[in-house]
Amino acid sequence: MSEENVIEVGRVTHFFSKISVAVVELTAPLAVGDRILVKGPLTDFEQVVESMQIEHKNIQRAEAGQSIGLKLAQHAREKDVVYKKL
Repeated sequence: MSEENVIEVGRVTHFFSKISVAVVELTAPLAVGDRILVKGPLTDFEQVVESMQIEHKNIQRAEAGQSIGLKLAQHAREKDVVYKKL
């Protein structure tokens, strides 16, 4: 993974395995349609953001400092880092 084409956008603070949703504390903006990487000691996958929510309401874009629910294709763990591909 070369550092110039990805930026860190947040960290997973909780993961709901039954519904495959991660709570992500954002440090940079994120939008539906963005391609993300989820990386951690046991986690490494890439996907396109298809669904994000704040307080159970669907949103198209979230800003730094917000905590969002993010639908994931695979299992994630607390403290995993979410990167956005540029």
